[in-house]
Amino acid sequence: MRKLILNARVVSPGIDIPCAAVLLDGGHIVSVIEDGPLPAADCRIDAGGNCLLPGFIDIHSHGADGCDCSDASPKALRHIAAKKREEGVTTWLPTTLTASREELGGIAHRVADFRSQCGFIRCPGLHVEGPFINPEKAGAQNARFIRPPDVQEIAELNAIVPVKILSLAPELPGALEVIEACRRLGIVCSAAHSAATAAEIFKACDAGLGHLTHFGNAMSPLHHREIGMVGAGLLDDRLMLEFIPDGVHVSPDMLRLLFKVVPIERLMMVTDSTAASWRGDGGMRLGGLEVEIRNGLARVVGSGALAGSTLRANEGLRMLFQVIGRPLAELVQVTSWNQARSLGLGKLGRIEPGYLADLVLLDADFGVLRSFIGGEEL
Repeated sequence: MRKLILNARVVSPGIDIPCAAVLLDGGHIVSVIEDGPLPAADCRIDAGGNCLLPGFIDIHSHGADGCDCSDASPKALRHIAAKKREEGVTTWLPTTLTASREELGGIAHRVADFRSQCGFIRCPGLHVEGPFINPEKAGAQNARFIRPPDVQEIAELNAIVPVKILSLAPELPGALEVIEACRRLGIVCSAAHSAATAAEIFKACDAGLGHLTHFGNAMSPLHHREIGMVGAGLLDDRLMLEFIPDGVHVSPDMLRLLFKVVPIERLMMVTDSTAASWRGDGGMRLGGLEVEIRNGLARVVGSGALAGSTLRANEGLRMLFQVIGRPLAELVQVTSWNQARSLGLGKLGRIEPGYLADLVLLDADFGVLRSFIGGEEL
């Protein structure tokens, strides 16, 4: 079915057209029409002058609205995916927490089943965060299940469902061998929950490390005598940086610093959302730990460590626009295009002929009005 989205402000990396039409057919974008006669279509959708962007790609998200990827029920994954679509996310990597080998295997099987049955969000595979992390930087990860890096365990998970990202501490014995093996398997390794020195990060980059997970959080900080992971991330152009723009995980000033000193091509917005997102204040369990939500912040009871975020993807873009002040045609790179490039996700992240028709329509306050996967609505 040919669909024509009319009267849209079309924003894509390097493109901001105040009023245009976008023709969709067969799940792809056929053309973007700024002037001239409009083509015939089976269905016309009036965007009402609102902003049409590439659908968000959230490569780090554990859950939403009381559901977590580690939940036993397959319904949990479907519910999380539905809530992510309401945020404008059209591609999602279900993200694990540090858990037993058996539990991670069970999650992988459930995600594999979900991928085979789900048609309302793209799910290229899994983001495995932990269990190969530094206990000193466990944060909201359950330290009881931390274990040494194991190539075989990741290979087994990857045989069940594609592992797109493995977040691990690269300073651990055996971590470099895992990073090298993952590179051969097509898995992107990301440094996380780590006390690595800058030199250890650079060495890991030589082995194939490609990302830093939730930049600035649960990692060795910047110091003028040892720049740590934070400094290495600012300095080394081989690294893509995940960041959580909720004003807490990285402050507004840190966001400004990131966008001033790091090329925008290396930045990727994530939500790191947990089951606490879409929920009000109160208590819950995440990864076997007691968590309390207050004023939209989820923290582990006792340690006070941040337990992921309650951020929604559209709210993250709104904060970026308010704090950074750059044009949307620049900022939209960090919501989808950079993720698609880094993970080799194909024709996603741009509104151009030949690209998949994964789109989100936002109002003037960044509220989600409609979202499309392959041209189909929720």
